[in-house]
Amino acid sequence: MNPPTQLLTPRMAGVLERIHRANRPPFHTLTPREARIAYRMGAEILDLPRAPLPRVEDLQAAGRPARLYAPSTAELPVLLYLHGGGFTIGDLETHDSLCRQLALRSGAAVLALDYRLAPEHRFPAAVDDAWAALAWLHEHAGRLGLDGSRLAVGGDSAGGTLAASTAFFARDRGLPLALQLLITPGTASQPCTASHRLFAHGFLLDAASIDWFFDHYLDRRQRHDWRFAPMEADDHTGLAPACVVLAECDPLVDEGIAYADTLRAAGVAVQLELYRGVTHDFIKMGRQIPEAVTALDACASAIREHLKP
Repeated sequence: MNPPTQLLTPRMAGVLERIHRANRPPFHTLTPREARIAYRMGAEILDLPRAPLPRVEDLQAAGRPARLYAPSTAELPVLLYLHGGGFTIGDLETHDSLCRQLALRSGAAVLALDYRLAPEHRFPAAVDDAWAALAWLHEHAGRLGLDGSRLAVGGDSAGGTLAASTAFFARDRGLPLALQLLITPGTASQPCTASHRLFAHGFLLDAASIDWFFDHYLDRRQRHDWRFAPMEADDHTGLAPACVVLAECDPLVDEGIAYADTLRAAGVAVQLELYRGVTHDFIKMGRQIPEAVTALDACASAIREHLKP
């Protein structure tokens, strides 16, 4: 097999080289507060510029800060979006550009949730916030001028894990969830797949940082809980259709593919989008990585298809 660096596209390799030359300290060498500041400062350097939208509003959703993005003032369907960041970093600002792009390209509204972070709020606080926000959105969408009968949930990385968990909540509570959008999600209890070994170092999301995130978020004995590792749920039948967006050079790619297969085996409709030669978090690199724009369009297309009247 080719060395893993040869799998990278030239542009992706160039981005990683520039990140390496910047000599930024890895997250696992920082305190959570320091890591949050560093992530926010760098989060949108490679992202597309923040697109202007007719409607951007800060509000409270189920007691948590949230931000609503809408490409028009019509009664739109809505995607609950859960940001990435290993359950420890990330916020409304780090994913503002991404949420604007999803709203702009899909024609749907996007509600981004600022869920509680570890280590101050350990598992399952983030799960509880995501579930509460979806229930709140279903009940209160009309007050926001949105259509609460056409709901989707999505997220990237840790947010993708939370979105997958929230799909179970919707199924079991009878909420009308039309789509789960899972962008480079974690789905397994342990980082033990071949891709975790192959891309452990030098591909943006390092093994040491994964351990750092997980250790802040939950105890090792909790890692088999399906709310953290949705692959380990007993029953995947009846879940909302899934659009799973993966990066080839990502430690999480194998478990993403395995989860897509698990959903399909349970009779769930799955759209799998695998982008070659790019790393974790590539979807937030639209200024430099053309696959990011292609992936945004694929996400938008899935949202439109599943949330149409």
